[in-house]
Amino acid sequence: MPKSSSRRVFHVRGVAVCLLAVGLVAGVSTATREVTSERLRAADREPENWLIYGGTYRSLRYSPLDQINTSNVRKLAAAWAFQTGVTDNGLQSTPLVADGVMYLIGSGNRVFALDASNGRALWHYFYEPRQVSTQASATGRAAAPTNRGVGLGQGHVYFGTQDNFVVALDATNGKELWRTNVEDTNKYGCRITGAPLVVNDLVVVGSTGGDSAHRGHLVAFDGKTGKQVWRFNVVPGPGEKGHETWEGDSWMYGGGAPWLTGSYDPELNLIYWGTGNASSDFFGGKRKGDNL
Repeated sequence: MPKSSSRRVFHVRGVAVCLLAVGLVAGVSTATREVTSERLRAADREPENWLIYGGTYRSLRYSPLDQINTSNVRKLAAAWAFQTGVTDNGLQSTPLVADGVMYLIGSGNRVFALDASNGRALWHYFYEPRQVSTQASATGRAAAPTNRGVGLGQGHVYFGTQDNFVVALDATNGKELWRTNVEDTNKYGCRITGAPLVVNDLVVVGSTGGDSAHRGHLVAFDGKTGKQVWRFNVVPGPGEKGHETWEGDSWMYGGGAPWLTGSYDPELNLIYWGTGNASSDFFGGKRKGDNL
């Protein structure tokens, strides 16, 4: 992807816009290679790509590319714009780029693969929910749910949904390969809006809903089959460390959702994931203790 550092992407009300430094030519090939676990671990060596939500596993969200700098930034001009078709909640996702292909998810769980050189859609996938979403917009009507990003790996594009499914698409054509339910969102009020973290052969997702009556959880699935491999509840239950800091049955609805994407240390084989507030965030009278 020669001279790809001439390109930057920003978002305006559901539109992805690519900026091109005037006078810089970016010859982009859309002949993609599979995003393997080895490539993800060595993402620092591919600064022309953006393979992980945080840039690399360290999640610094920093690019070392320097073709656009203080001497030519004033020459930036719009090269192309792409409309996802839904403006509810704007466009809150970070696009991923692999070998000239941009993978983008908009509100309403609409997933696109674009030619990063010209914005041409290579394929699209519009998710049809199997469970009812109750999210509403400021207008009072049902709003298209927010989504903040996708994950890449093993020839798949992964994303989470408002009705709490994890979905895997074929990265070459956008066909759905599997979908797995994490938990009943109508019962527990949790959803998936953050980008999945792909680690080796696993796809790890967190949940939203720190204000809702659930325990918060991280769940890992086999990236090829969608089968659940492990589950970690943020609020500890009986017999788990820290359970004594939740009096009575408050642990059952303590919140603490890990809603945004975490990071990973390949050398230590450790995942780091921040959590949100306890529930209810404006009234803690029913959850005595330190709430670890």
